[in-house]
Amino acid sequence: MADLKRTRRTLAVVFITLGVVDVAALAMLFSPLVGSMDSRMVQLDQLRVQAVQKMRQVEPLNGLDKKIVAAGGQIDGFYKERLPGQDSVISETLGRLASASGVQLAQVKYTFAEHDQVGLRPVSIDANLQGDYLQLVRFINSLERDQVFFVVDSVDLGGEQGDTVRLHMKVRTFLKTEA
Repeated sequence: MADLKRTRRTLAVVFITLGVVDVAALAMLFSPLVGSMDSRMVQLDQLRVQAVQKMRQVEPLNGLDKKIVAAGGQIDGFYKERLPGQDSVISETLGRLASASGVQLAQVKYTFAEHDQVGLRPVSIDANLQGDYLQLVRFINSLERDQVFFVVDSVDLGGEQGDTVRLHMKVRTFLKTEA
């Protein structure tokens, strides 16, 4: 009989505990803290939208290791193909482009800076040019499109006499150095 009383007490405790858990679950279900079914669905939709946005944000990082290797190859190719190793190449290129477009180089000043850590030596070029407007436009266009890398920093109008226009240009380029 003692076993039966102990079993009844154990079952009573279990049923009371399950009843308390059920009441707590019902209270949570209908509680204003949890919200209605509609508000939970709206919250779920917002969380899905946020998850999609986060996935789009990290998408460019997919395959980043391969992109870094490819970028390194492109940088090496750029250095090899577009940056001269000798300063004479810069003056030859400017002269060739000027004669091809019909522009006269009146005065050219080259300023070589100290080389930096990546094996490049910046070169600043101040040039005074003369020609008609169309020739100067062709020269600037060909300078920007040439195989040797040039960055046109500024173009200042120096004056005009008849059809001849004078310009002052500041251009930058780089020389490869042994790093």
